[in-house]
Amino acid sequence: MTDATVLVEKFWKALDADRTVMLCAEGVAPRPMTALREDGQGPIWFFTAIDTEMGRATEGGKPLGAVLMLTSKGHDLFASATGQLEQHNDREVIDRLWNPFIAAWYTGKDDPKLRLMRFQPDQAEVWENGNSLLAGIKMLIGIDPKRDFKDQAKQVKL
Repeated sequence: MTDATVLVEKFWKALDADRTVMLCAEGVAPRPMTALREDGQGPIWFFTAIDTEMGRATEGGKPLGAVLMLTSKGHDLFASATGQLEQHNDREVIDRLWNPFIAAWYTGKDDPKLRLMRFQPDQAEVWENGNSLLAGIKMLIGIDPKRDFKDQAKQVKL
């Protein structure tokens, strides 16, 4: 059985390794977004533009319920995290997170369309995916592979 603390660590490691997640918020369907984070566990930051659905939805300053969905590069971890998403156009945070990949989408840090969103996750459900080749071999020799992966999913606090 995998400990919840280990799954939380694996969640953050997977997020940092790829950064591409699916993000949805109240009234906005899931869409691929680049997740950025600084020290510690959260919050998770996203750049968007005011002329996107996500930008328009968060423009009023009211936090929205949101869901972040993550698949690790090796497909060995899947997660769905819930929390609050809101615009947080703090120039100091924009300066710290700014990088060439973000810059490619905007005319600069002062682009009037630029918006920074802050996602504060509160909990997640995290699943570890077993090795399907290993499971197949176990089945061939008469071992039930489901036993090894029992309790590999947990709800965790982030």
